[in-house]
Amino acid sequence: MTPELGRLSGRLDRTLVALDFDGVLSPIVPDPGRAVALAGTADVLTAVAARVARVAVVTGRPAAEAVRLGSLQDVPGLLVLGHYGLQRWSAGTLNTPDSDDGVDLARRRVTELAAARPGVTVEDKQHSVALHTRSASDPAAALDELRPHADAVAAEAGLQVTPGRFVLELRPVGVDKGLAIRSLVAETGATAVLYAGDDLGDLPAVVAVRELASSEDLVGIVVCSDAEEASAELRNAADVVVPGPPGVQALLRELATLD
Repeated sequence: MTPELGRLSGRLDRTLVALDFDGVLSPIVPDPGRAVALAGTADVLTAVAARVARVAVVTGRPAAEAVRLGSLQDVPGLLVLGHYGLQRWSAGTLNTPDSDDGVDLARRRVTELAAARPGVTVEDKQHSVALHTRSASDPAAALDELRPHADAVAAEAGLQVTPGRFVLELRPVGVDKGLAIRSLVAETGATAVLYAGDDLGDLPAVVAVRELASSEDLVGIVVCSDAEEASAELRNAADVVVPGPPGVQALLRELATLD
């Protein structure tokens, strides 16, 4: 048994389990549209959902896309927060805000940026837009070269830039996984949170878990899915480091059998 999980003993029914999708439930792949969840994911989430207050997937992806790629539609009680919390999927119902005019402008600008750079691709998430450099000849150099251009587009469009693993995402200001976690804790009345992530976009959730744990009677556990190129910052901040999605799945199976 993973020692940190023992801290949840006696309060599983008041525990929030929140998970990123890419790199946590799904292995990282070059094409984000093919990032299906690891086999068995729906089964293990179903087992965990029967023991805890709430299981939530908190992702930068559109919520319905995460449900489809994860085959998660039949997990009882599952909540999927897409676009860092802008979208909410539950029991087959999707609630989503209107598109941001700034994202429409950014979509046009970043498409122009990508067209002039071999190997750079655009992922249109409707409520945000992302530039991927993984397919460039030198992904890290391409990302560094693009960053000031992405910052300029974001400033023009009234958006913020969130960097990740060979990706720059332009999205609305004031939306992040930390706010999503705080909202979920308030909604569920949780006295414990287990959060699993793998990238820079997960750091606001880590901050939220730590601040909630220091100011309330709340147990906070941060898990780093140490997949390929996982965030060093997240790895250093985590209580538990596991070997990618298979390690996350094994940890969740342990959680589902916790006394």
